[in-house]
Amino acid sequence: MENPLPTLASILADHLSGHTAITDTVATCYARLRAHGDDALFITLRPEAEVLNEARRLQQEGSRGRRLWGVPVAVKDNIDVAGLPTTAACPAYVYEPATDASAVARLRAEGAIIIGKTNLDQFATGLNGTRSPYGMPRNALRGDLVPGGSSSGSASAVAAGIVPVSLGTDTAGSGRVPAGLQNIVGLKPSVGLVPSAGVVPACRTLDCISVFALTVEDAWAILDVIAGLDPADPFSRALPLGRPGAAPPTIRLGVPRPADRDFAGDKRAEASYEAALERAAGLGAKIVPLDFTPFYETARLLYDGPWVAERWLAIRDLHERDPEAILPVIRQVIAGKPLPDAAAAFAARYRLAELSLAARASLKMVDALMVPTAPRPVTLAEMAADPVGANSMLGRYTNFVNLLDLCALALPASLADDGTAAGVTLIAPAGQDAALAGFGRALHAASNLSLGATGLPMPAAPDWPASAPPGGIEIAVVGAHLSGMPLNGELMALGGSFVRAMTTTADYRLYALPGGPPMRPGLVRVADDGEAIALEIWSLPPEGFGRFVAGIPAPLGIGTLALADGTRVKGFLCEAVATQGARDVTEFGGWRAFISAEVAQRASA
Repeated sequence: MENPLPTLASILADHLSGHTAITDTVATCYARLRAHGDDALFITLRPEAEVLNEARRLQQEGSRGRRLWGVPVAVKDNIDVAGLPTTAACPAYVYEPATDASAVARLRAEGAIIIGKTNLDQFATGLNGTRSPYGMPRNALRGDLVPGGSSSGSASAVAAGIVPVSLGTDTAGSGRVPAGLQNIVGLKPSVGLVPSAGVVPACRTLDCISVFALTVEDAWAILDVIAGLDPADPFSRALPLGRPGAAPPTIRLGVPRPADRDFAGDKRAEASYEAALERAAGLGAKIVPLDFTPFYETARLLYDGPWVAERWLAIRDLHERDPEAILPVIRQVIAGKPLPDAAAAFAARYRLAELSLAARASLKMVDALMVPTAPRPVTLAEMAADPVGANSMLGRYTNFVNLLDLCALALPASLADDGTAAGVTLIAPAGQDAALAGFGRALHAASNLSLGATGLPMPAAPDWPASAPPGGIEIAVVGAHLSGMPLNGELMALGGSFVRAMTTTADYRLYALPGGPPMRPGLVRVADDGEAIALEIWSLPPEGFGRFVAGIPAPLGIGTLALADGTRVKGFLCEAVATQGARDVTEFGGWRAFISAEVAQRASA
């Protein structure tokens, strides 16, 4: 492929160093679009001369510390961009927004250049990318395969190297399925983390803006800009963002039991998933098979339950005024059967509460889920033959995520010589976006795949924080809060990220305190006969640190630990009096080794 745009990180570095002018980046963007030759990619494209003028202005102003200075971005056409029409892929619905969506305004404030509005499945209803009167954006890898939807144009523009990043939306998988089918990253934030003000609703209580990128670093750079509470948006939430760290030494990944896995008969897709699990294990992941029944039943609620009424509410006026303006397949999905009555809506909410309880019980056993992004690629011929059934199959592993208030990160897993791609998705409870990004970056790098359809090699991954990010507070953990241990999720839920593994100086002793489960460690500094104890250092945002410390029960507390590298850090210490009658486990050198020995002993008993 000639002249694809590189990653956001390299574009920004070139702009800041003066190696590349912003106008040259914009010119490359438009040249690449012409070379790609897909007229269905954008519904509205800004004139190149207009965008070049904006680029010259930005160049003259200088960076001013703007984090996206001169970076071209595409925006899905159900997200408002002032000065450009919003269509939601329906010509009869079009309107001219006076203001940017909150997320778009934040991008522009950091120097991003919006080049146009991308095509989508009409009213963001579909996972295949073929449901638009403006044509079908081409799958950048292989033209006879569906591109994935509903954020088809946004995904294809990134995969083709036309823009380094783009905005999509994701209610049922629209920000993940196209990423999985086109070998790119799809970051679906926690619902409410990014304001949805200025987004044409699909299911307003579940909608979220998503990010497509070539790398996890680039996707996070965009999320870091657009995330944050919008007091004017009733569906915006104050959630911890945190900062991604290095991949922790271990992570418990919940996966569907073999009997629960569905690849729609595609052996290559199945092999790709198995290989991805092996890569994850090579990074220290413990693979934990789970019963996925509550997740799959939740997924069925999305279109069989009352949430379809939310989709109808978003287009009610148009449907009542001019139903023929809506594509037949969209009418069939949204208004093809009687809407649930109030009693049915409450019954579904009750069932969702029951399923959420079961899902939370499963999630307590792991740190994250890892599922295929989609069962397999789908050809255009298959989609034409069975437009509803084939589309439903694509949502097998995505439809439950927002209903259960989870965040997700779709990653490339394999790219075959014939242009078929497969992906995997990491999923965790809301607020754990940073933790997913930390491990996801390592997992993507381990695949060593080229980027999208660009042919560009995987860039060398920069080291993510070896110390707490600005504003973060480091805390050392020695017991059940270690990565892969039962209480580690408490750190991640507070926006924590792994920083590094370390040991104390050789003047500590470690005890297993009475009580539990889980068993609790007691770390005590001693004058003599001490040893170095293994620990992990995590970073928490200040508010997360305060909440974490407030919940620590006696006889444990937070003190200052001396580390083997000569530094000091806040961490768990125990009152010496509490070690009376406790088991001294110092000989194991750390809590993880002690627990492993205990498990082995019980297994052999």
